[in-house]
Amino acid sequence: MSAYLNVSSGPHTRSRLSTGSVMGDVCLSLLPATAVGIWHFGVKALVVVLASIATAVLTELVFDLIAKRGPTYRDGSAVITGLLLALCLSPAVPVYIPILGSAFAILFVKCFFGGLGKNFMNPALAGRCFLLISFSSTMTNYQYTDAVSSATPLVPLLDGKSVNLAEMFLGNGSATGVIGCSVCALLIGGIYLLIIRAITWEIPVASLAVFSLFICLFGGHGFDMVFLLGNLLGGGIVMGSFFMATDPVTSPVTRTGQLIFGAAVGLLAGIFRVFATAADSVSYAIIISNLLTPILDEYVVPLPFGLKKNANGGKDSTAALTPKMLLPALRLTIITLLAGVGLAVVFNVTKDTIEAQKEAKKKASYLEVLPSASDIVPDDSLTASVEALNGGVYGTDFGKAYINEAVSGVDDSGNVVGCVVNVTTKDGFDGPISLSVGFDKDGVIQGISFTELNETAGMGMRCAEPEFKDQFSGRKVERFVLNKAGGSTSEEEIDSVSGASISSEAVVSAVNAANDFLRTSTGLSD
Repeated sequence: MSAYLNVSSGPHTRSRLSTGSVMGDVCLSLLPATAVGIWHFGVKALVVVLASIATAVLTELVFDLIAKRGPTYRDGSAVITGLLLALCLSPAVPVYIPILGSAFAILFVKCFFGGLGKNFMNPALAGRCFLLISFSSTMTNYQYTDAVSSATPLVPLLDGKSVNLAEMFLGNGSATGVIGCSVCALLIGGIYLLIIRAITWEIPVASLAVFSLFICLFGGHGFDMVFLLGNLLGGGIVMGSFFMATDPVTSPVTRTGQLIFGAAVGLLAGIFRVFATAADSVSYAIIISNLLTPILDEYVVPLPFGLKKNANGGKDSTAALTPKMLLPALRLTIITLLAGVGLAVVFNVTKDTIEAQKEAKKKASYLEVLPSASDIVPDDSLTASVEALNGGVYGTDFGKAYINEAVSGVDDSGNVVGCVVNVTTKDGFDGPISLSVGFDKDGVIQGISFTELNETAGMGMRCAEPEFKDQFSGRKVERFVLNKAGGSTSEEEIDSVSGASISSEAVVSAVNAANDFLRTSTGLSD
């Protein structure tokens, strides 16, 4: 009897549709955005994409072997998870970021819950949220772009500054942040999925419509088309609406449920965009909405043809909300609210202390490179010179160097003894490099100190060792030159760290940028 099959009566609909073919269509739809991202950001974006996909597939393969189950990695879902996660990352992140994110997404969100079809939230988004929580500074640093040095590309828009909508739409110039930055390419992929009916219109339309309405009502700019389009083109709302929220595993199956689900995504994304501190929080909006899917599938059910409503107005007796489901949901809601209130209280209590500690740490690093100063104070002329740069790349001869801050150092009597310039270069081998350069009143460099250095261990990280960085101290030159062969004899030459010429060149360029800024903007080194 166990070999018998129960077959329902005809007619039957047969389809060649399979999990592999569906994943192939999704992968094809993401190729335009991937290609634009790699074309715009170069080989580093390609490395992030390949690392994320390879880790996702390898993690599922290893789990299949350990769990002694079939080769589920062949269905292509792991490839999509890795690719989606990579498109949500900045190309400047260290390679361990996509590796950890993909491993977490596949192992903890997908495999541990039974594999494809049983995960309760989108694995790629869960992996991104894991990275945002665990590596917030690295994940929210989009300083790979050429003209904006902010924590997120949306900051200029939300601060009331002008933005280039064309660049945001195409995914180039200063308005980009993550690899999947081209809204144009994403729309091409999303429309393709709609045409082949891999997704339906309800979730994308509902989420984008509700999000737009919320921005108009509560964004503080009324019906400002530029502000609205800037919000739609930035922060990942388009990618989330077409490729994340429409995940068939974690979204409702009914049309009404999908409309409600999409509206929830748009509403939460709008709340986070307007009132939260992180403007690019669409990921949180979608995974929170994923938790609504079981309820929507349970209670938002279409009435079968020919079935009449019962006397209570319901479809049948099983449609009524039951205490067995409401009670756990109520408990989870209360726990979530209490946790949220607790975190908010802790944040408000500690934020001043945290900011004070950050300022103290920064001041200590400034005093380290200007030992003749007893205190670091702001200087109006220096600040004005930095602000005049408008956050753009400094000069044309220093690579991707940005002047972040310039302050004065004073002695115990309040007399200015020099200044400190903080600069960031995006030409590092493994990401941005930030450092402070101290100058005395005559423009002689007193020392350099790194505030951000994530280069290769044993190679680029050796730039922070005294043998390399102390070469700059006590020198006053117009421009330093990197000597890759070693054995420098002139004041202008700096010996490269062996095996780390790219990192060494980036540091020299950053110091040259700080030196040139001092000479041309302040006159302290005349």
